[in-house]
Amino acid sequence: MKNETVPEISKKEFNSEIKSGFVLVDFYADWCMPCVMMSPILDGLAQKFNGKVKFIKINIDDAQELAQKFNIVSIPNFILFKDGKQVAQFIGAVSEEEFEKRLGKFV
Repeated sequence: MKNETVPEISKKEFNSEIKSGFVLVDFYADWCMPCVMMSPILDGLAQKFNGKVKFIKINIDDAQELAQKFNIVSIPNFILFKDGKQVAQFIGAVSEEEFEKRLGKFV
């Protein structure tokens, strides 16, 4: 799922990408229709939270070890990290307004 606003990273890049500041990781798969529906919502949120939260995506089919490490059993699954530590997790597709409200509680 190519996206210019929210870049896709590899499992090798994961630890360096989440180590500083707020980072929202979208665990997704190309075959997941709710994940596809969330893509434009994440684009909008990435623009709204620009400078406050870094948004990245990781394909669970390419990073099964990470999916297991974070107990990703349902997608879309979003984990918010602050300085490398998990601070929140949001599961499932929601509206942009709802996601913004949830994210705003932490940022």
